[in-house]
Amino acid sequence: MASDTPSYILDPAVPYGAIDDKNGLNLIDIIRSGIQFRTFWRFAHTIPFSLNEWSSFLHVSERTLQRYQSEQKTFDPMLSEKILQIALLFKRGIEVWGDSDKFHTWLDTDSIALGNLKPKSLLDSSIGIQMLNDELGRIEYGILA
Repeated sequence: MASDTPSYILDPAVPYGAIDDKNGLNLIDIIRSGIQFRTFWRFAHTIPFSLNEWSSFLHVSERTLQRYQSEQKTFDPMLSEKILQIALLFKRGIEVWGDSDKFHTWLDTDSIALGNLKPKSLLDSSIGIQMLNDELGRIEYGILA
């Protein structure tokens, strides 16, 4: 049975920099053990995404997410890794933009640097999440083109 994920991992208020390479093995343990639905749900409620959007990002049906909720299931390692990647992206985005509202606005705004796509449309793949992390790095250092 999976142990509960440490709250600092998914808490958007904890700075991205607090989760560094020395925590990498801890993150791998969390992924392998799985993230419990209740931990995911606390995190998901801090982000203005619908259940439909979450199901799209995680490549599961809304009904599957509802079943996870009603049965208080633990996500498998593949879904846990995706949830963790999104959580870490949110920490970084909040640090770069200075607050969650500005970051959420950026996620919902067409980006020229991303081929006129809304950044949140890339949250359904690991490569897309990496592209968003790269773009946040460019924004952080003032490289906007």
